[in-house]
Amino acid sequence: MAKKDAPPRWDRKMQQRLARGEAAALGELYDRFASLVHGLAHRVLGDEHAADGITREVFAHVWENPESYDPKQGPLRSWVATLTHRLAVQRLRATETAALADGRGSTEELERKVRRASVAARADYIVTSMPTPLRAALELAYFQRRDYRQTATDLGVTEDEARRRLRLGLQLLSTAHDTGPSGTPPEYGGAR
Repeated sequence: MAKKDAPPRWDRKMQQRLARGEAAALGELYDRFASLVHGLAHRVLGDEHAADGITREVFAHVWENPESYDPKQGPLRSWVATLTHRLAVQRLRATETAALADGRGSTEELERKVRRASVAARADYIVTSMPTPLRAALELAYFQRRDYRQTATDLGVTEDEARRRLRLGLQLLSTAHDTGPSGTPPEYGGAR
């Protein structure tokens, strides 16, 4: 098993290439993570145009500040997701604060909206990041309304294995509601 201080080779190489100013590295990074970034931003903001803006901001930040990624803190994917989440929540807060200033809504409504958006974005990230066997079991159970026996049959695994996958997948998904001491969601994958 890899140590925490030994990040995946691709992540380290990508950071080095970005630090050297290789435009091709930014294109490669964009191809790999643009859908993740846009999806998380859209989930938080609920607005396609705003999600496009956050996507541009995230990749501009990565291009201008590749040294702000610390491979020892976790995978590049987690760092990009955390950056996306932070920028999208900042944008949501700014938008909603402006609405408060105009007399539309309350502070409590703003905090509820931000909390809901954060949990939803984190849940999306968890589902897309979980191992394929767990995700497949959850998708069968949730979208196709299969019980664990039917899931086991569909996946070609034992009933015990299907139950284990469903339980573990749901446990991972339940962490989307976890909050840190200040009421904010914990960082994705430990990345800062």
